[in-house]
Amino acid sequence: MIIRNGLIFLIENDGFTKKDIELKDGKIERIGRNLSNDSGSEEFDAEGMYITPGLIDAHSHIGLFNESMRWEGEDGNEEFDPVTPDMNAVDGINPFDISFREALEGGVTTASTGPGSANVIGGSFATVSLYGNIVDNMVIQSPASMKCAFGENPKGVYGQKGKAPVTRMGVAAILRETLVKAENYIARKEDAQYKGEHFDIDPKMEAMIPVIEKDIPLKAHAHRADDICTAIRIAKEFNVKLTLEHCTEGHLIADYIAEEGLSAQVGPTFGSRTKVELTNKSFETAKILSERGVKVSIITDHPVIPQQSLNMCAAMAVKAGMDEFEALKAITLNPAQTLGIDHLKGQLKEGLDADIVIWDQHPLDLQASTVRVYVKGEEVFGR
Repeated sequence: MIIRNGLIFLIENDGFTKKDIELKDGKIERIGRNLSNDSGSEEFDAEGMYITPGLIDAHSHIGLFNESMRWEGEDGNEEFDPVTPDMNAVDGINPFDISFREALEGGVTTASTGPGSANVIGGSFATVSLYGNIVDNMVIQSPASMKCAFGENPKGVYGQKGKAPVTRMGVAAILRETLVKAENYIARKEDAQYKGEHFDIDPKMEAMIPVIEKDIPLKAHAHRADDICTAIRIAKEFNVKLTLEHCTEGHLIADYIAEEGLSAQVGPTFGSRTKVELTNKSFETAKILSERGVKVSIITDHPVIPQQSLNMCAAMAVKAGMDEFEALKAITLNPAQTLGIDHLKGQLKEGLDADIVIWDQHPLDLQASTVRVYVKGEEVFGR
């Protein structure tokens, strides 16, 4: 397949450039002008159209909070214990949720999805392709991160039940206690293995090993600036990786986040302020953080914002002053890099997966519609 004459979003060119792009064996084979077609491949003339990589959402709950369902489709929170690291998103994702089809129609081809924020530690996220019907075949990385949460959600869920955590101090203490237990568990396990002794496996602690060994980050739900600081403080204490999720008041401490070299997954910003932590919610957050040098990914937190509206969220950030090129990176390359899948996805580059979206207008124009969507070179949507 050769797509000709499209305005292609190229990172190295800081925007859109008119070129051809060839897809072969699920990969981007060539990008250039007037590409030869000696093999007689199918061609599509994208004159006047815009071409981007498949959009990527670094923080979603797609497949775990199902559309058109109530409790029957709510599979994102086990609210019986504030520490549930052994919950695995893969075991809860429903690929037949209508949101997957709508996401693809909206140009979103990849998402990192996982547990909600009821628990201090909720379980592991998985990064998945949004095309397919067998979750195991859709997984790009699992575990991708370990969800933890600060602030109102965990203290509200358990405080109202009369059990810890009731305060922010309690949330932090439970997270620290779990990290200490995980470190001790690793030491005991290694000692038993060295001595050739039997060792009882603890599924919760096994799930924490990739965090302690820095294979995956803590994915920290934190809206308020003080909660963001607590997440950073604890990550530094235990020398573990960290990504800042939501980061609603990140603009209030933007320089500090930049100094710490952390990425920020900003959103969901569209919609009403449903709790106190969202008082300072603003579309300017992404702009301010980006201008300070923070790697920003714009997120929907689906189903809070529908998954297919990811480009709308980026457009709203541009309306609030964010650089257009940076906003496009915030839904393509930046999330790919933050998730550690940029060797596969996130930009239009020879050798990467052929996840490609053709738009009839600029993708940040709210009137834009997708014309064709490809996942690994296979057309999964077309008008």
